[in-house]
Amino acid sequence: MSLQRWAITVVGGGVVGLATAGALREAGFDVGLIEQGPPPVADPQDLRMYAIAPGAARGLPADALDDAAHQPFTEMQVWHAGRDGALRFTAAEARVPQLGWIAPESVLRAALWRALPADRCWSGVTVTDLTDHDDGLSLWLDDGRVVRSQLVIACDGARSPLRERAGIAVHAWDYAASGLVADIRAEQPHTQTCWQRFLPDAVIALLPRQGGAYSLVWSSPEAESLAALDDAAFSAALTDTFDGELGPLKVCSPRRLFPLTAQHAEAYFSGRTVLVGDAAHSVHPLAGQGVNLGLGDALELTRVLSEARDAGRDWTRPRVLARYQRARRAANAEMIALTDAMSRGFAPTVPGLSDVLDQGLRWMNQLPPVKRLLIRHAMGL
Repeated sequence: MSLQRWAITVVGGGVVGLATAGALREAGFDVGLIEQGPPPVADPQDLRMYAIAPGAARGLPADALDDAAHQPFTEMQVWHAGRDGALRFTAAEARVPQLGWIAPESVLRAALWRALPADRCWSGVTVTDLTDHDDGLSLWLDDGRVVRSQLVIACDGARSPLRERAGIAVHAWDYAASGLVADIRAEQPHTQTCWQRFLPDAVIALLPRQGGAYSLVWSSPEAESLAALDDAAFSAALTDTFDGELGPLKVCSPRRLFPLTAQHAEAYFSGRTVLVGDAAHSVHPLAGQGVNLGLGDALELTRVLSEARDAGRDWTRPRVLARYQRARRAANAEMIALTDAMSRGFAPTVPGLSDVLDQGLRWMNQLPPVKRLLIRHAMGL
């Protein structure tokens, strides 16, 4: 048996897990990371994209978004019934260089992986058991190695095995729709603008990506049927659904489907196991906030642990971890509730509510100070 000691072990090498390990290491903690899959390989054509907000980007290394594959966006337009009522956000209104970045998941992961010491990133291994001690935890790995740590951070996804081992319950629900992603070409250039339209039973977004294409995220009860269409029929359906706003739209990649779910853990820690990112919460993707919430978790946990350590206190104590839980569970619950309400608000099952929300978009567009506050809140500023 080979024994390794790290003060903190992060389990899960997704964007949030890697960012958490990086932030804690930058703060001076002795950190290692365990990932069951292989090391990430950058693919600029990756269909999985993240919309990274400036506030959440503070949880990333300074150069993490410098890769040419990451597309800044400076404008966002959201509408429901008619384009004349579109809610328009701009970076100029928020007095910032950009509203955020559209980042291919694999490119961002690869950069975050490279930013960590190679001997502290173990890939291709799985945690098979976890043993409690008075002063820490032992993680037993399937290759025979054991890691002993004072704190274990679960970044192992929405179906987190570590959350289950810790006995933390989760409230979860499914949506009567699926998500569809693909790359799209438009007749008009994207001009660094994100477009989003709410329909009675669907949400459709076109996100600018490098090279002039768009990343499509289409949440619909008909997603499986749409995915089965040939390219010409799918492109025609997309153009029609988007009201021809950007001219003819043409699909230029395979289409991928994913389930739409949301969940929230009843607690963010148990003993010396702490939940971060999807292990603690997941949201409807319509606002593009999932990864931003996880990066917010990483920032807050790093702050809380650093303050306790610098004050000479035991940073693994429940009282310290409870501070992280109070701050992040409240913020995440707010976003989960908001995205859930938005996903249902335009549905025809609530007579009159759609019209009220549509009028609300119009009013918001006419109130620059309120809109500016909303933009900066969404950006995490």
